[in-house]
Amino acid sequence: MRPLTVVIACHTPERPVGRAVASILEGNGESAEVLVVAHNRPAEEIRGALRPEHRQATRIIEHRDAFRSASGPFNAGMRAATTPFVGIMGSDDTLAPGAVASWLAVQERTGAEFVITRLALGRAGRGVPTPAVRMHRGGLVDLARDRLAYRSAPLGLMSRAMLERTGAALVEGATVGGDVGMVTELMATVPTAYDRYGPPYVIGEDAGDRVTYVVRPMTEQLGFFPDLLQAPWAARLSRTARAAIGTKLLRIHVFGAVFYRQDEEIWTAEERESLAAITADVLDRAPGCERPLSRADRRLLDACLDPAVPAAELMAAARDRRRHGRPATLLPRELTRALHREAPLRFMAASLAVQQLPRLRRG
Repeated sequence: MRPLTVVIACHTPERPVGRAVASILEGNGESAEVLVVAHNRPAEEIRGALRPEHRQATRIIEHRDAFRSASGPFNAGMRAATTPFVGIMGSDDTLAPGAVASWLAVQERTGAEFVITRLALGRAGRGVPTPAVRMHRGGLVDLARDRLAYRSAPLGLMSRAMLERTGAALVEGATVGGDVGMVTELMATVPTAYDRYGPPYVIGEDAGDRVTYVVRPMTEQLGFFPDLLQAPWAARLSRTARAAIGTKLLRIHVFGAVFYRQDEEIWTAEERESLAAITADVLDRAPGCERPLSRADRRLLDACLDPAVPAAELMAAARDRRRHGRPATLLPRELTRALHREAPLRFMAASLAVQQLPRLRRG
Protein backbone atom coordinates (compact mmCIF):
# COMPACT_ATOMS: atom_id res chain seq x y z
CA MET A 1 0.00 0.00 0.00
CA ARG A 2 1.25 3.48 -0.82
CA PRO A 3 1.67 5.72 2.23
CA LEU A 4 -0.48 8.66 1.15
CA THR A 5 -3.89 9.27 -0.42
CA VAL A 6 -4.50 12.46 -2.39
CA VAL A 7 -8.18 13.43 -2.19
CA ILE A 8 -9.55 15.43 -5.12
CA ALA A 9 -13.00 17.02 -4.86
CA CYS A 10 -14.79 17.49 -8.19
CA HIS A 11 -18.28 18.85 -8.76
CA THR A 12 -18.32 18.84 -12.57
CA PRO A 13 -16.59 16.80 -15.30
CA GLU A 14 -15.89 20.10 -17.06
CA ARG A 15 -13.11 20.77 -14.57
CA PRO A 16 -9.63 19.51 -15.60
CA VAL A 17 -9.82 16.64 -13.11
CA GLY A 18 -8.14 14.32 -15.60
CA ARG A 19 -5.05 16.52 -15.53
CA ALA A 20 -5.07 16.55 -11.73
CA VAL A 21 -5.28 12.76 -11.53
CA ALA A 22 -2.53 12.34 -14.15
CA SER A 23 -0.18 14.53 -12.09
CA ILE A 24 -0.54 12.07 -9.21
CA LEU A 25 -0.51 8.74 -11.04
CA GLU A 26 2.22 9.68 -13.52
CA GLY A 27 4.42 11.96 -11.41
CA ASN A 28 3.77 10.70 -7.90
CA GLY A 29 2.34 7.22 -8.38
CA GLU A 30 5.06 5.42 -6.42
CA SER A 31 4.19 7.39 -3.29
CA ALA A 32 0.48 8.16 -3.55
CA GLU A 33 -2.87 6.77 -4.55
CA VAL A 34 -5.71 8.98 -5.70
CA LEU A 35 -9.26 9.24 -4.41
CA VAL A 36 -11.69 11.43 -6.35
CA VAL A 37 -14.88 12.53 -4.60
CA ALA A 38 -17.70 13.14 -7.04
CA HIS A 39 -19.63 16.00 -5.46
CA ASN A 40 -23.35 15.82 -6.21
CA ARG A 41 -22.59 14.01 -9.47
CA PRO A 42 -22.55 10.31 -10.43
CA ALA A 43 -19.14 8.71 -10.00
CA GLU A 44 -19.11 7.33 -13.53
CA GLU A 45 -19.70 10.80 -14.95
CA ILE A 46 -16.51 12.01 -13.27
CA ARG A 47 -14.67 8.83 -14.24
CA GLY A 48 -15.46 9.60 -17.85
CA ALA A 49 -13.49 12.84 -17.55
CA LEU A 50 -10.31 10.94 -16.66
CA ARG A 51 -7.79 9.73 -19.18
CA PRO A 52 -8.64 6.15 -20.25
CA GLU A 53 -5.41 4.73 -18.88
CA HIS A 54 -6.13 6.20 -15.42
CA ARG A 55 -9.77 5.18 -14.93
CA GLN A 56 -9.20 1.79 -13.36
CA ALA A 57 -6.37 3.05 -11.14
CA THR A 58 -8.53 5.81 -9.64
CA ARG A 59 -10.88 5.24 -6.74
CA ILE A 60 -14.02 7.37 -7.00
CA ILE A 61 -16.69 7.79 -4.31
CA GLU A 62 -19.81 9.94 -4.29
CA HIS A 63 -20.69 12.62 -1.77
CA ARG A 64 -23.98 14.48 -1.75
CA ASP A 65 -24.91 17.51 0.28
CA ALA A 66 -26.78 20.78 -0.10
CA PHE A 67 -23.69 22.95 -0.57
CA ARG A 68 -21.44 24.02 -3.39
CA SER A 69 -18.49 24.22 -1.02
CA ALA A 70 -15.71 21.66 -1.51
CA SER A 71 -15.37 21.20 2.27
CA GLY A 72 -17.94 18.39 2.41
CA PRO A 73 -16.40 16.19 -0.28
CA PHE A 74 -12.89 16.82 1.03
CA ASN A 75 -13.93 15.75 4.53
CA ALA A 76 -15.66 12.68 3.09
CA GLY A 77 -12.57 11.73 1.14
CA MET A 78 -10.25 12.13 4.12
CA ARG A 79 -12.55 9.95 6.20
CA ALA A 80 -12.59 7.30 3.45
CA ALA A 81 -8.80 7.16 3.12
CA THR A 82 -7.01 4.17 4.65
CA THR A 83 -3.37 5.22 4.19
CA PRO A 84 -1.26 6.63 7.06
CA PHE A 85 -1.19 10.06 5.44
CA VAL A 86 -3.64 12.10 3.41
CA GLY A 87 -3.62 15.28 1.36
CA ILE A 88 -6.26 17.31 -0.47
CA MET A 89 -6.12 18.85 -3.91
CA GLY A 90 -8.40 20.98 -6.08
CA SER A 91 -9.55 19.56 -9.39
CA ASP A 92 -8.00 22.55 -11.20
CA ASP A 93 -4.58 21.97 -9.64
CA THR A 94 -1.63 19.62 -10.17
CA LEU A 95 1.33 18.20 -8.28
CA ALA A 96 4.80 18.56 -9.74
CA PRO A 97 6.58 15.20 -10.18
CA GLY A 98 8.12 13.99 -6.93
CA ALA A 99 6.12 16.32 -4.67
CA VAL A 100 4.62 13.56 -2.52
CA ALA A 101 7.96 11.76 -2.11
CA SER A 102 9.43 15.05 -0.93
CA TRP A 103 6.65 15.54 1.65
CA LEU A 104 7.21 12.03 2.96
CA ALA A 105 10.96 12.61 3.24
CA VAL A 106 10.37 15.79 5.25
CA GLN A 107 7.91 13.96 7.49
CA GLU A 108 10.34 11.11 8.13
CA ARG A 109 13.15 13.52 8.96
CA THR A 110 11.13 15.80 11.26
CA GLY A 111 8.34 13.64 12.65
CA ALA A 112 5.82 16.31 11.60
CA GLU A 113 2.12 15.49 11.60
CA PHE A 114 1.50 18.21 9.03
CA VAL A 115 3.91 18.99 6.18
CA ILE A 116 3.13 22.20 4.30
CA THR A 117 3.86 21.98 0.59
CA ARG A 118 5.56 24.63 -1.47
CA LEU A 119 3.11 26.38 -3.81
CA ALA A 120 3.40 27.66 -7.38
CA LEU A 121 0.90 29.54 -9.52
CA GLY A 122 0.09 28.23 -12.99
CA ARG A 123 3.44 26.51 -13.51
CA ALA A 124 6.12 25.03 -11.31
CA GLY A 125 8.55 27.90 -11.87
CA ARG A 126 6.23 30.61 -10.50
CA GLY A 127 6.72 30.16 -6.77
CA VAL A 128 4.26 31.61 -4.27
CA PRO A 129 6.17 33.54 -1.56
CA THR A 130 4.15 32.33 1.42
CA PRO A 131 4.63 31.32 4.10
CA ALA A 132 7.59 33.65 4.56
CA VAL A 133 9.50 31.27 6.80
CA ARG A 134 12.81 31.91 8.53
CA MET A 135 16.05 31.16 6.73
CA HIS A 136 16.93 27.90 8.44
CA ARG A 137 17.10 24.35 7.13
CA GLY A 138 15.11 21.39 8.32
CA GLY A 139 13.24 20.98 11.56
CA LEU A 140 9.77 22.04 12.58
CA VAL A 141 8.32 25.49 12.00
CA ASP A 142 6.48 27.88 14.31
CA LEU A 143 3.17 29.65 13.63
CA ALA A 144 4.35 33.13 14.59
CA ARG A 145 8.10 33.03 13.98
CA ASP A 146 7.66 31.48 10.52
CA ARG A 147 4.59 33.53 9.55
CA LEU A 148 2.61 30.37 8.86
CA ALA A 149 -0.78 32.07 9.20
CA TYR A 150 -0.48 33.31 5.62
CA ARG A 151 -1.12 29.78 4.38
CA SER A 152 -4.90 29.57 4.09
CA ALA A 153 -5.44 25.98 2.93
CA PRO A 154 -4.23 22.66 4.41
CA LEU A 155 -2.24 21.65 1.35
CA GLY A 156 0.45 19.03 1.76
CA LEU A 157 0.70 15.95 3.97
CA MET A 158 -1.50 15.34 7.02
CA SER A 159 -1.31 12.41 9.41
CA ARG A 160 -4.64 10.60 9.35
CA ALA A 161 -4.16 9.51 12.97
CA MET A 162 -3.66 13.17 13.91
CA LEU A 163 -6.86 14.20 12.12
CA GLU A 164 -8.79 11.51 13.97
CA ARG A 165 -7.21 12.52 17.29
CA THR A 166 -7.84 16.25 16.94
CA GLY A 167 -11.10 16.15 15.00
CA ALA A 168 -9.74 18.87 12.72
CA ALA A 169 -11.90 19.27 9.63
CA LEU A 170 -12.98 21.75 7.00
CA VAL A 171 -16.14 23.75 7.72
CA GLU A 172 -18.88 22.20 5.60
CA GLY A 173 -21.17 24.62 3.82
CA ALA A 174 -18.79 27.57 4.12
CA THR A 175 -18.62 29.43 0.82
CA VAL A 176 -15.52 31.35 1.88
CA GLY A 177 -12.76 30.46 4.33
CA GLY A 178 -13.91 26.95 5.18
CA ASP A 179 -10.28 25.83 5.22
CA VAL A 180 -8.69 28.72 7.14
CA GLY A 181 -9.68 27.55 10.62
CA MET A 182 -8.48 24.00 10.00
CA VAL A 183 -5.08 24.91 8.56
CA THR A 184 -4.44 27.54 11.24
CA GLU A 185 -5.36 25.09 13.98
CA LEU A 186 -2.98 22.46 12.61
CA MET A 187 -0.10 24.88 12.20
CA ALA A 188 -0.64 26.24 15.71
CA THR A 189 -1.18 22.99 17.61
CA VAL A 190 0.53 19.99 15.94
CA PRO A 191 4.17 19.43 14.85
CA THR A 192 4.43 21.16 11.46
CA ALA A 193 7.19 21.26 8.85
CA TYR A 194 7.56 23.18 5.60
CA ASP A 195 8.92 21.50 2.48
CA ARG A 196 11.09 24.42 1.42
CA TYR A 197 12.86 22.89 -1.56
CA GLY A 198 10.54 20.18 -2.83
CA PRO A 199 8.56 20.13 -6.08
CA PRO A 200 5.48 22.33 -5.67
CA TYR A 201 1.73 21.99 -5.59
CA VAL A 202 0.71 24.01 -8.67
CA ILE A 203 -2.45 26.10 -8.41
CA GLY A 204 -4.40 26.09 -11.67
CA GLU A 205 -5.30 29.41 -13.27
CA ASP A 206 -7.84 28.18 -15.80
CA ALA A 207 -10.95 27.83 -13.63
CA GLY A 208 -13.67 30.32 -14.47
CA ASP A 209 -16.01 29.59 -11.57
CA ARG A 210 -13.96 29.56 -8.39
CA VAL A 211 -16.32 30.64 -5.61
CA THR A 212 -13.47 32.46 -3.84
CA TYR A 213 -13.63 35.38 -6.30
CA VAL A 214 -17.35 36.17 -5.90
CA VAL A 215 -18.17 39.41 -4.07
CA ARG A 216 -20.45 38.54 -1.14
CA PRO A 217 -21.94 40.39 1.85
CA MET A 218 -19.24 41.17 4.39
CA THR A 219 -20.80 38.90 7.01
CA GLU A 220 -20.48 36.00 4.56
CA GLN A 221 -17.10 36.98 3.12
CA LEU A 222 -15.55 37.18 6.58
CA GLY A 223 -18.03 34.88 8.28
CA PHE A 224 -15.32 32.36 9.17
CA PHE A 225 -13.61 34.79 11.55
CA PRO A 226 -15.65 33.92 14.68
CA ASP A 227 -15.13 30.16 14.30
CA LEU A 228 -11.39 30.83 14.11
CA LEU A 229 -10.96 33.60 16.67
CA GLN A 230 -13.33 32.12 19.25
CA ALA A 231 -12.20 28.49 18.98
CA PRO A 232 -11.00 26.93 22.26
CA TRP A 233 -7.62 26.03 20.74
CA ALA A 234 -7.12 29.67 19.66
CA ALA A 235 -7.87 30.93 23.15
CA ARG A 236 -5.04 28.76 24.48
CA LEU A 237 -2.43 30.27 22.15
CA SER A 238 0.18 32.74 23.28
CA ARG A 239 -0.45 36.46 22.82
CA THR A 240 2.25 36.47 20.12
CA ALA A 241 0.56 33.70 18.16
CA ARG A 242 -2.87 35.34 18.40
CA ALA A 243 -1.41 38.64 17.21
CA ALA A 244 0.23 36.91 14.22
CA ILE A 245 -3.12 35.42 13.21
CA GLY A 246 -4.84 38.78 13.64
CA THR A 247 -2.27 40.61 11.51
CA LYS A 248 -2.83 38.15 8.71
CA LEU A 249 -6.63 38.37 8.97
CA LEU A 250 -6.44 42.15 8.63
CA ARG A 251 -3.79 42.27 5.93
CA ILE A 252 -5.18 39.54 3.68
CA HIS A 253 -8.87 39.07 4.36
CA VAL A 254 -10.20 42.40 5.65
CA PHE A 255 -8.11 44.66 3.45
CA GLY A 256 -8.53 42.33 0.48
CA ALA A 257 -12.31 42.34 0.89
CA VAL A 258 -12.32 46.15 0.76
CA PHE A 259 -9.99 46.30 -2.24
CA TYR A 260 -12.27 44.08 -4.33
CA ARG A 261 -15.31 46.24 -3.55
CA GLN A 262 -14.48 49.31 -5.62
CA ASP A 263 -18.07 50.47 -6.06
CA GLU A 264 -19.66 52.96 -3.69
CA GLU A 265 -23.08 51.34 -4.10
CA ILE A 266 -21.76 48.20 -2.41
CA TRP A 267 -20.98 50.14 0.73
CA THR A 268 -24.40 50.43 2.30
CA ALA A 269 -24.76 51.49 5.91
CA GLU A 270 -25.28 47.84 6.85
CA GLU A 271 -22.08 46.76 5.08
CA ARG A 272 -20.06 49.51 6.74
CA GLU A 273 -21.38 48.56 10.18
CA SER A 274 -20.56 44.90 9.51
CA LEU A 275 -17.05 45.78 8.37
CA ALA A 276 -16.45 47.91 11.46
CA ALA A 277 -17.75 45.26 13.86
CA ILE A 278 -15.75 42.43 12.30
CA THR A 279 -12.57 44.51 12.23
CA ALA A 280 -12.99 45.62 15.84
CA ASP A 281 -13.46 42.00 16.91
CA VAL A 282 -10.12 41.06 15.35
CA LEU A 283 -8.38 43.83 17.29
CA ASP A 284 -10.11 42.77 20.50
CA ARG A 285 -9.25 39.06 20.19
CA ALA A 286 -5.73 39.53 18.83
CA PRO A 287 -4.32 42.45 20.86
CA GLY A 288 -1.47 44.28 19.16
CA CYS A 289 -2.03 42.73 15.74
CA GLU A 290 -2.26 46.17 14.11
CA ARG A 291 1.06 47.49 15.43
CA PRO A 292 3.41 46.11 12.72
CA LEU A 293 1.17 47.28 9.86
CA SER A 294 2.38 49.99 7.50
CA ARG A 295 1.13 53.55 7.74
CA ALA A 296 -0.93 52.98 4.60
CA ASP A 297 -2.45 49.87 6.17
CA ARG A 298 -3.28 51.78 9.35
CA ARG A 299 -5.03 54.47 7.33
CA LEU A 300 -7.21 51.77 5.79
CA LEU A 301 -7.72 50.14 9.17
CA ASP A 302 -8.96 53.43 10.63
CA ALA A 303 -11.44 53.75 7.76
CA CYS A 304 -12.66 50.19 8.26
CA LEU A 305 -13.38 50.89 11.91
CA ASP A 306 -15.31 54.11 11.28
CA PRO A 307 -18.52 53.80 9.19
CA ALA A 308 -18.66 57.61 9.00
CA VAL A 309 -15.60 57.70 6.72
CA PRO A 310 -16.86 58.21 3.15
CA ALA A 311 -16.86 55.08 0.99
CA ALA A 312 -14.68 56.85 -1.59
CA GLU A 313 -12.02 57.42 1.06
CA LEU A 314 -12.26 53.81 2.24
CA MET A 315 -11.78 52.49 -1.31
CA ALA A 316 -8.93 54.93 -2.02
CA ALA A 317 -7.11 53.76 1.10
CA ALA A 318 -7.43 50.15 -0.09
CA ARG A 319 -5.87 51.10 -3.42
CA ASP A 320 -3.13 53.23 -1.89
CA ARG A 321 -1.82 50.44 0.34
CA ARG A 322 -0.95 48.52 -2.84
CA ARG A 323 1.23 51.30 -4.24
CA HIS A 324 4.33 49.55 -3.00
CA GLY A 325 7.73 51.14 -2.47
CA ARG A 326 6.56 54.37 -0.86
CA PRO A 327 7.50 55.21 2.76
CA ALA A 328 3.83 54.86 3.73
CA THR A 329 3.84 51.22 2.63
CA LEU A 330 7.27 50.39 4.06
CA LEU A 331 7.19 51.87 7.54
CA PRO A 332 4.73 51.24 10.37
CA ARG A 333 2.99 54.05 12.21
CA GLU A 334 5.05 53.04 15.26
CA LEU A 335 8.67 53.24 14.10
CA THR A 336 9.74 51.03 17.00
CA ARG A 337 7.97 48.23 15.09
CA ALA A 338 9.91 48.78 11.85
CA LEU A 339 11.94 45.58 12.30
CA HIS A 340 9.10 43.44 13.64
CA ARG A 341 8.84 40.11 11.76
CA GLU A 342 5.37 41.14 10.47
CA ALA A 343 6.40 44.68 9.51
CA PRO A 344 6.82 45.36 5.76
CA LEU A 345 10.63 45.44 5.59
CA ARG A 346 11.27 42.04 7.18
CA PHE A 347 8.15 40.48 5.77
CA MET A 348 8.98 41.48 2.19
CA ALA A 349 12.60 40.34 2.52
CA ALA A 350 11.54 36.95 3.90
CA SER A 351 8.91 36.52 1.17
CA LEU A 352 11.50 37.21 -1.55
CA ALA A 353 13.93 34.76 0.04
CA VAL A 354 11.31 32.00 0.15
CA GLN A 355 10.41 32.61 -3.48
CA GLN A 356 14.05 32.33 -4.54
CA LEU A 357 15.16 29.49 -2.24
CA PRO A 358 14.56 26.53 -4.60
CA ARG A 359 16.44 28.06 -7.52
CA LEU A 360 19.27 29.25 -5.26
CA ARG A 361 19.69 25.73 -3.93
CA ARG A 362 19.80 24.31 -7.47
CA GLY A 363 22.43 26.90 -8.36
